[in-house]
Amino acid sequence: MPASAHVGRVGLAVNDLDAMVQFYADVVGLHVRSRDDDSATLGAGGDPLLVLRADPDAPERGREEAGLFHTAFRLPARAALGDALNRVQDRWQLSGASNHLVSEALYLSDPEGNGVEIYWDRPREEWPVTDEGRVGMDTLPLELDGLRAVAAGDDAVPPGPDGGHVHLGGTNLGGGAREFYVDGLGLGVRQAFGDAALFVAAGEYHHHVGLNTWNGRSGPASADSRGLDWFELVVPDEAALDTVRSRLIDQGAAVESTDGGLALSDADGIGLRLRR
Repeated sequence: MPASAHVGRVGLAVNDLDAMVQFYADVVGLHVRSRDDDSATLGAGGDPLLVLRADPDAPERGREEAGLFHTAFRLPARAALGDALNRVQDRWQLSGASNHLVSEALYLSDPEGNGVEIYWDRPREEWPVTDEGRVGMDTLPLELDGLRAVAAGDDAVPPGPDGGHVHLGGTNLGGGAREFYVDGLGLGVRQAFGDAALFVAAGEYHHHVGLNTWNGRSGPASADSRGLDWFELVVPDEAALDTVRSRLIDQGAAVESTDGGLALSDADGIGLRLRR
């Protein structure tokens, strides 16, 4: 996978479109780019980042189902993360805050229980490197007073953020997930914690896709449940798309061609789109 590949849009199936749009606009700080009775697209000055599809009758995802752990929105500067902290604590509830050595992150859940991470990356020259040549990551407490002190006072996400990464809750990291994301898509392993967590990325980024088995999920994702509909990886050109298509077909994956690229599902039935 070329190093310039990155996460594009994330699609969620939601019961209450109004409440979800309000949350992602007022709390996360995204801008509503388009909206109708059945869907809404939100972004932050660049490409769209989030697509919400209304499905009032969709059941809550079962605890055993594979699916979303969190959607992670990456901010361009630490001051913007300070602003995000103020928004979350004024308008919502913060569920966690961590120093990951490569990044600083805030955690919360949206009104329908989907995990959300808002973070900024430390400069790459500060990222630790393990003896195996992988990126060093940890989960340490984040000191919030210092983060508040650098806030710029902006009430919305500034231009420049992107999807950052997507973190999934899966069922089998040692077999199906690694085969699909590493051997098929061509993402590199950036960190692995036994059979519990796997972090993969294009190029030298700390991770574009995180996968874990922390919640003991044992069944595939349901196409009918609310929550993660699909997520998207964007590749730089048609040649990269063709290469990935060939590898996936060789693996036996069911790959569908679309106007914008490819659509398929991973080993846990989670929807993935690729486009250039």
